[in-house]
Amino acid sequence: MLNHMVDVAALLEDLAAECADLDRIVAALPAADWSRDTPATGWTIAHQIGHLTWTDEVATRSATDAAAFGELVRTALPRAATFVDEAAVEAAAAPPDELLARWRRGREAFGNALLAVPAGTKLSWFGPPMSPASMISARLMETWAHGQDIADTLGVTRTPTARLRTIAHIGVRTRNFAYAVNELAVPAEEFRIELTAPDGTVWSWGPEAASQRVTGPAVDFCLRVTQRRHPDDLALTATGADARQWLRIAQAFAGPTGSGRAAGQFA
Repeated sequence: MLNHMVDVAALLEDLAAECADLDRIVAALPAADWSRDTPATGWTIAHQIGHLTWTDEVATRSATDAAAFGELVRTALPRAATFVDEAAVEAAAAPPDELLARWRRGREAFGNALLAVPAGTKLSWFGPPMSPASMISARLMETWAHGQDIADTLGVTRTPTARLRTIAHIGVRTRNFAYAVNELAVPAEEFRIELTAPDGTVWSWGPEAASQRVTGPAVDFCLRVTQRRHPDDLALTATGADARQWLRIAQAFAGPTGSGRAAGQFA
C-alpha cells in the first residue's frame, strides 16, 4: 500500500510539473494564437489543449464512476474512428480563457481522483484496464507529446527533464503493440535500449547481450515513440534489422497507426 501511494504521488508530481510547463507556454498566448495550426493535421493549439482536457476528464470519470465511464465507452464505440477528434473540436470551440480554466480544473480533479484509488485497482479505459500508475504515466506521455506539437508551432525549444524516463519506459513497453498494430510479426528476441538521460546518465532496458539494440539521447527516443519526429531526423542508432524496423513503426500511444512527421519537417 505504501509503495503504491509513493509511486502514484511521485508520478502525479511529475505530471503536474509537465502540465505546468505547458501551461506557461499557452497561458501567455494572445487569443488569436490558439487558432494556429499545429503539426497534427487539422488540429490547432486549441484542439491540442482541448484533447488533453477531455482525456483528463474522462480518465477522472473512470476513476470515480465506473458505470458512467462504461456508458461513455458504449456510446463512443459506434464512432470509434472519430469520437476523439469530435471531443477535441467541441472543446476547442470555447474561448481560450475558458478552455484554459477547464484544463486546469480537470487536471487537478484527475490528480485528486487518482490519489484516492485503492491499491490493486484496475481502471477501465478504451483499451485494456490500467493501474493508477499506468494511467498517470499515460497522461504524462500525452501531455508531453501534445506539448511538443504546441512548442513546434510556436518555435519554442523545451528543456528535457528526467520526466522523459516515464515516456521512454512506455515506448519500450509498447514495442510488441507497435508490431501488432502494423500487422507485423513480433521479434522473438528482446531488444537492448540504452538512452542518454538529460543529466548524462544512461537509462537501459533489456539484456546487455542482445544483438538488437537502440541507443541515443532519451529525448530523441521519446520524440520517436510519440511519432513527433521522423527517425531520419534523430540521433538514434539502431543495430540489427529488427531494431531498425522497430524505429520505423514505434508507437507509444494507443489506437491505429499514426502518420507521424515527415523527414526534414523541422529542419
